Amino acid sequence: MLFEKRVVVVMPAYNAEKTLAQTWAEVPQQYIDMTILVDDCSRDNTVEVSRQLGLHTLVHDRNRGYGANQKSCYREALRTNADIVVMVHPDYQYSPKLIVSLAGMVASGQYDVALGSRIIGGGTLGGGMPRYKYIANRLLTLVQNIFLGAKLSEYHTGFRAFSSDVLRTLPLDENSDDFVFDNEMLVQALYFGFRIGEISCPTKYFEEASSINFLRSVKYGIQVLVVTLKFVAQRLGLAKSAIFSTSGRRLIL
Repeated sequence: MLFEKRVVVVMPAYNAEKTLAQTWAEVPQQYIDMTILVDDCSRDNTVEVSRQLGLHTLVHDRNRGYGANQKSCYREALRTNADIVVMVHPDYQYSPKLIVSLAGMVASGQYDVALGSRIIGGGTLGGGMPRYKYIANRLLTLVQNIFLGAKLSEYHTGFRAFSSDVLRTLPLDENSDDFVFDNEMLVQALYFGFRIGEISCPTKYFEEASSINFLRSVKYGIQVLVVTLKFVAQRLGLAKSAIFSTSGRRLIL
């Protein structure tokens, strides 16, 4: 526990057999109350490795997508009475050693959401991020900061911590089951007035680390712009979107 808060780590997994044990070895387990892995119908031995490590393991009966995986992660974390939920990918792209730092930002009561930013430290390209992804990241972040009225260093990191209040308040079941779920969730957090903080987090790109290809990246970028337009339209009263509705579908426990 941190500040008497129950901390649960969630890992949305897909074909993470080769990196899961390495990721788990760096999780500061003495501060974590529970770790949940949700497997999105992997084609390798991710489930077997997870169970051997003693993780609380759930398995989708079919591949539902990255966003759907996160919904299952957060739903199960809330079911276990988590106060703070930290998402870390089991592909070892982000440093699990920073889990406590992220959780502490939320546990302190200063922030509702904490992000591990790949941009702040300046070593993103050195960590192996493809240059086209770096450029797209910076351009999309600039556009979203302008139109959302925020000052985040990036909106696309997969290393995040949330208070349970955030997870219970946001209409997450209205969100996409695809990769854009990450972006929708942050834009929702801004719309609902939650406080977001960031820390620097090194990242590693290598063969086993999960990464979407160029065409999926283009699709994701377009989806991010659409989410931004929905936010602006909602704020200006020009259109209403279920992802920003106070009566939108929340996670069902």
